[in-house]
Amino acid sequence: MRLVVAAATGLLAAGLITAPVVTAEPPAPPAPIAECNEPSCVPGIQPGAVLGAPCTNTTYYVFGVTSWGRVVFCGSPRRKGPRWFRSTELRGVKIEGSNCSGRDGEMAQAPDGLFLSCDARSGASTWTRGDI
Repeated sequence: MRLVVAAATGLLAAGLITAPVVTAEPPAPPAPIAECNEPSCVPGIQPGAVLGAPCTNTTYYVFGVTSWGRVVFCGSPRRKGPRWFRSTELRGVKIEGSNCSGRDGEMAQAPDGLFLSCDARSGASTWTRGDI
């Protein structure tokens, strides 16, 4: 038995046999975000919103729709509680920081529900946080 262990140790040291190499498969790439360019595919839109009525969240999942189909958003005017306001054009789900050229002032929602606004700054229009 000692002879077998000594022989195996010698062969390992000489590099003639090697320990098996275990390799993990590379992680799968993230699933692509389905394209969404209109309100009908935006997740989390609250039905039954009433213009001017109180609402609760001005950062995530801020969009609602009235009983007659008008898209609204939950915003907080100066020193007042959040209320439902008319929304500019809702352009679906977009990525924060991505280009929104030609859509200045319009709104979108990030995949995580963050409220986005298309703003022109430093010569470029990008989707930025709408809550600041």
